[in-house]
Amino acid sequence: MNVRKFVQHWVAGLILVCSGLLLAGCKTGSSQQYSDLPGTVAAETTNAAPAPLIVSGTDMFRPGDSMTITFTDLPEQKQPMTQQVREDGTITLLENQTFVVTNKTRGALEQEIRARYVPNIYRRLTVSITPMSQFFYVGGEVKAPQRQLYTGPITVLKAIQSCGDFTDFANKKNVKLIRNDGRTLTVNCVKAISNPTLDLPVYPGDKIHVPRRFL
Repeated sequence: MNVRKFVQHWVAGLILVCSGLLLAGCKTGSSQQYSDLPGTVAAETTNAAPAPLIVSGTDMFRPGDSMTITFTDLPEQKQPMTQQVREDGTITLLENQTFVVTNKTRGALEQEIRARYVPNIYRRLTVSITPMSQFFYVGGEVKAPQRQLYTGPITVLKAIQSCGDFTDFANKKNVKLIRNDGRTLTVNCVKAISNPTLDLPVYPGDKIHVPRRFL
């Protein structure tokens, strides 16, 4: 009788031990199964900071650049406005609003213009900016007078060099720089060679005229 009870207790204990081992094995297998799935991210990495946004510094507006600004989604249709960036880096748009545009990309400028008007002036507004091709002009006593594509900052001397330089009959001391707004400036290119501060910048739409030297 005692032997029978001993055997029963021993079998019951063995069953309990086996059940415990089986349960432990199932938990371990389940953990490994999900942690090994492709694309699974460990919990400690989910709070990692996002990669920084890299913004290119190219294609920014400069003095002399021309652009067409289109306004849509307004109660009344507005005609597109063509603007040239002034020397102080500004343009003036609807409702006599002035914006500094230099060193700003097209997308950033579109957002800034919209934020100025909505919701203080208009309920809705969509702004689209289209940059225009830029040129300057060099004529008179240069070897290859022509229209030149404006690709970046350039001065009077460099603009003349891009057209083959002066002819033998050029009056280098009395070069005319005619701004797009009609102002005329005189550049003494002889002095500008040794004093770069006298070598004025050229903007899109400007005209350079090198007069003939009279003997």
